Amino acid sequence: MSPAELDRQYNPRMTVPDHTDFLLRWARRSAEVRARLQCETDLRYGVTPAETIDVFPAAHVGAPLFAFLHGGYWRALDKSDFSFLAPAFVDAGVTLAVVNYGLAPAVGIEEIVRQTLRACAWLWRNAAGLGADPKRLYVGGHSAGGHLTAMMVAAKWSCYARDLPDDLFRGGVCISGLYDLTLLAQAPFLREVLNLDESGARHVSPVSYRPARNVPLLTAVGALESGEFRRQNSLIARTWPHCPVRDVAMPGKHHFSIVEALGDADSALFGETRRFMDGPGLT
Repeated sequence: MSPAELDRQYNPRMTVPDHTDFLLRWARRSAEVRARLQCETDLRYGVTPAETIDVFPAAHVGAPLFAFLHGGYWRALDKSDFSFLAPAFVDAGVTLAVVNYGLAPAVGIEEIVRQTLRACAWLWRNAAGLGADPKRLYVGGHSAGGHLTAMMVAAKWSCYARDLPDDLFRGGVCISGLYDLTLLAQAPFLREVLNLDESGARHVSPVSYRPARNVPLLTAVGALESGEFRRQNSLIARTWPHCPVRDVAMPGKHHFSIVEALGDADSALFGETRRFMDGPGLT
């Protein structure tokens, strides 16, 4: 693809003219949610200022915990922009943890992956203290967060730290995710920010790895998203055939509106996510 076509395929802000309206609405709704819902904000999992988590606890002890990893192409947005997801999860009896991480170009993708590993390990170690069941942890994310979700699914947790179980997560939810970064890293709008050559892009691509376990995955991509986002969505199922995958059709959704569907208790995406967390796995 030409540089211009790469940008068109991978930069949703070029194809969704009112994307700013979505970002402003998320920030406004999230501030309202934090003002009225019980939450523990800025829980620290690492030493840098960005390494924090917001937790919205379910009403009952022993609830499943869903760790959400936000998008923004590793270079933008903040956990505080996604508190609006919490009411649907909390009302459904799920504790929601929204994870923050450092942003490019100050922090490279490899370090962002390391930060996310630290965050997920912290959540497992502290789940009981947060009122959640450490044996019922799930991870999910959107766009760059979908990439990080896949990296967490592929992680060998007992090698990362001896106290961690291999089955730290019972499943992953990948929404509009990015799993092969080799083309994306060449897109002009990201090239200087990510600073990845082909070898570096492969190193941080989930398709370069194979989960040791057959971790169930739920995937989704908006029907109005670009061909490359739709290709990336199908790529992970082909690359990890041993992982049971269920794909949720999202007609009429683009790269921004699909995020709001995750926080909508009446949407197919939220419904499938909640059923996914109820069951022992996908078949």
